Amino acid sequence: MSEALTNLSRKEQVIRKAAELFKEKGYAAASMRDLAQLLGIEAASLYSHIKSKEEILRSLCFDMAAEFRKSLDEVEKQHVSASEKLRLGIIGHIQVMAKDLTASAVFMNEHRHLSEPFLRDFLLLRINYINRFKTILEQGVRDGEFKSTIDKKLAVMTLFSSLNWMPMWYDPTGIIEPVELGKQLADMLVNGIKKTS
Repeated sequence: MSEALTNLSRKEQVIRKAAELFKEKGYAAASMRDLAQLLGIEAASLYSHIKSKEEILRSLCFDMAAEFRKSLDEVEKQHVSASEKLRLGIIGHIQVMAKDLTASAVFMNEHRHLSEPFLRDFLLLRINYINRFKTILEQGVRDGEFKSTIDKKLAVMTLFSSLNWMPMWYDPTGIIEPVELGKQLADMLVNGIKKTS
C-alpha cells in the first residue's frame, strides 16, 4: 500500500480504493467483493468500515461538491471584477479536480447511480454551483465587461463542458501544474466572452 494511503483512516482507505474501482469498472459493475479483493481483505470485513457501496458513492460525491462550493465561496468574497472572479472560479475548479482526479472522475460520471433523495439533493447542489457561475457572467454583462449578446446558459454550459473533462485527459505527472492549467483555460474561456474595445 502506498505511503499516502497508509496515513489515511481505514474508512478513507476504503473510499479511496473504491474510487479507483468505480472509475475503472463503473459503479454499477463494481462489487463489494471486488473492493475487498483490491484491499486484500475479506468482503465481510468491509462492513465494519462502511455500510454499503452507495454510502461510498455518496461520500465521494458530496465531499467533492463541498470542496467545489468552498472554492467558489472564497472567490465570491473577493472585491474584484466579474472577469477576474470568473478566472479565479475556473482556476479554483481545476485545483479541486486536480487534488483527486480519481474522485473527480467518479463525481462527474457515476453520480447518476445515487438513489433518491440523494440524487435530487446532489443535482440541486450542482445546479446551485452552476448558477453561481452564471451570476458572475450576468454581473460581467451588466458591468459592460462581457459581450451583451452572449447566451449566458450556452456560455456556462461551454465552460463546464471544458472543465469537467479534465479528469479524463489531465496527466498530473506532466509539465503543466493545475494552477497554470487553470490560468490557460481561464484565458481561453474568459477572453472569448470579453468585450473588445
